[in-house]
Amino acid sequence: MKKITRRQAMGTTAGALTALGLTGATAHAAATDSRASIPTGTVDEVYQGRRIQITPGGGGHHGGHHSPGLPTVRIDGRELHVMRNADGTWISVVNHYETFADPTSLARAAVRELQGSVLAPFAPMGGTA
Repeated sequence: MKKITRRQAMGTTAGALTALGLTGATAHAAATDSRASIPTGTVDEVYQGRRIQITPGGGGHHGGHHSPGLPTVRIDGRELHVMRNADGTWISVVNHYETFADPTSLARAAVRELQGSVLAPFAPMGGTA
C-alpha cells in the first residue's frame, strides 16, 4: 500500500481550498453584480429623528473634485462622503468597514452610528473641507 506524503496532502488540501474559494467568489459575484446601476431615485426621509436626503448623480465634492454618477447623501443637510466598491456595495466615512447594498441603507446605518452626533465635514488627507 502506497502512503501519501505530507507534501501531497498539503497540495491536495490547498487545491481543494482554492476551488472552494473560487466557487464562493463566483457565487458572491453573481449575487452582487458589479455592473448594477447606481440608484437613480431621490430620497427625502426622516429616520430616527434625522433627515436623510439622497439625490442621484450629483457626485458631491468628494475631496475637492466631483465624483460623477455618485449620489449626494446628506444627513441633516451635511454631506456624507460615500464610495462605491467594485462589487457594487457602498461604504461611507462613518461605516468604512461595513458594506451596504444601497445608499439608503448606508445612510440609515450612519444615522445609527452617529447616535445623535452632528456629522463633521469630511476632509481627505491633504485636503480641506
